[in-house]
Amino acid sequence: MEIPLALLESLHGVQGFNESGFLQAHHYVPPVSIRFNMGKVSHADEFIKTSGMPVRQPVPWCPSGYYLSERPKFTLDPSFHCGAYYVQEASSMFLHHLVNELTGGEKDLSVLDLCAAPGGKTTLLSSLPQVRLVVANEIIRTRVSILYENLVKWGDPKIMISNSDPAQCRQLGGYFDMMLVDAPCSGSGLFRKDPEAISEWSVDNVKHCAERQKRILADALPALKEGGLLIYSTCSYSREENEDMMDWLMQLAGLQSLEVAVPESWGIVRTLSASGAVGYRFFPGRVEGEGFFTAAFRLLDHHASGDVAEQKPVLMSKYEISLLDGWVNDRSSIVYLKAENDVYIMPESIFGDYIRLRKMLNIRKAGIHAGSMAHGKFIPEHELAQSILLSPKAPYLEVNRDQALGYLRKQLFETDLDNKGWFVLTYKGLSLGLIKHLGNRINNYYPSAWRILMS
Repeated sequence: MEIPLALLESLHGVQGFNESGFLQAHHYVPPVSIRFNMGKVSHADEFIKTSGMPVRQPVPWCPSGYYLSERPKFTLDPSFHCGAYYVQEASSMFLHHLVNELTGGEKDLSVLDLCAAPGGKTTLLSSLPQVRLVVANEIIRTRVSILYENLVKWGDPKIMISNSDPAQCRQLGGYFDMMLVDAPCSGSGLFRKDPEAISEWSVDNVKHCAERQKRILADALPALKEGGLLIYSTCSYSREENEDMMDWLMQLAGLQSLEVAVPESWGIVRTLSASGAVGYRFFPGRVEGEGFFTAAFRLLDHHASGDVAEQKPVLMSKYEISLLDGWVNDRSSIVYLKAENDVYIMPESIFGDYIRLRKMLNIRKAGIHAGSMAHGKFIPEHELAQSILLSPKAPYLEVNRDQALGYLRKQLFETDLDNKGWFVLTYKGLSLGLIKHLGNRINNYYPSAWRILMS
């Protein structure tokens, strides 16, 4: 792997950079890591034993993260499609430690993940007990589909998906308690995972990315409330996108750099910018992970204001809600909405956010699309089948691995079902999706766009 000479020259003098170790690390296969969905896998140790997952050791800065000894064929693991875990690069899981150290004693935090696709950091943020709402925003329309798929599989109803330009956030006027800007960058930290990124890297592209990062931050910061937490991160090694960006942020009125305790054994480099702001660098060879950079700031002074409009959606009647008996868990804390024949459910705790935010942002998903009403009957939808709001009283059908893979390929399979109707297909107790038994055949309702093609 030929690392660009211009990149190496630019890193001389950067805190923690060792050229020989850096080059040597790029000759090794990058480690593989996953993060368990604790909303679906409450006991990771038990899952590891029964699944045969080649777990090697925990990721030290994220309790639900684990390194694997080899890379399995995730596509052929039904548990992956059930949302039991997310395949995430270990360095980026440091977000768990950073946010937990800075907000561990707080409650009911609203979070904006500004550049969210494909959804790794969104799902991590939603798993933190102090977080009440995560708005996962993705400006690039073509990337919203993979974000949607990953978040549906994750199944957390407190996540909304937005497809909005950061400039639209100006209207929100200090709405969010926390903002994550995992900024589009030159991608040098991903050279081991994506060798094609090497051919795309250039000094000019680094400068272009730095200017774009400034525009994104300037547009979005008004949405952060006074006292709110800003997390900035990149997968770049370049000073222009990291330390220089911290200095640029410190020039903005009211931002205070924050730091957390990091054990020396983790190998993470604490770095200081010219203005004294603190950041954290991850170099392959020093840490077991890819190139990553992150920094945290507190917004002490906020002058922006916004009038977030409200437009109440249509709520379902008690009779309509009764048709969902046996399908939705913990009904007392759920709000039921309808749009024509479609049924949507969400936690009561984020309903107020939804009715305010949907006029300011292009909300593509909020809560769970539970199903639809037709001829006085409730028809369940795939989102509900994969949601943690699905009731344990719903009709379930457990299948083996071969049957599960056949289902994921949109194939038909035989069962000895006696009862007709809808069933949630499960694999090792985890929900895969829906089937309908018609008596003479079984219809497969797994989303066609998500079907697996690998044999």
